[in-house]
Amino acid sequence: MGQIASAQAGTLESNDIFIRMTAAPDGKGGSIAVESIVMQQFGDDILQTIKDCLAAAGLDGVDIHANDRGALKCTIVARMEAVAARYKEARR
Repeated sequence: MGQIASAQAGTLESNDIFIRMTAAPDGKGGSIAVESIVMQQFGDDILQTIKDCLAAAGLDGVDIHANDRGALKCTIVARMEAVAARYKEARR
């Protein structure tokens, strides 16, 4: 495989979330970084939603950077599904 894949989905508009997914440098583990205007209130929920989506997509060994602008859970799930599909396509 050797290639570095990356994908992104979403925008920085209000009520949306921008998500970038890249292969973890070591190919193992991975990390999730979340910036949000509602981090204090909903940060744990946003993080858990991202983790659940990664598990559902069968992905590990990826780094996620998410910049949330107040997105609803359904929007986060939709963006994660899109970025996961794009990432898998880039890995082919």
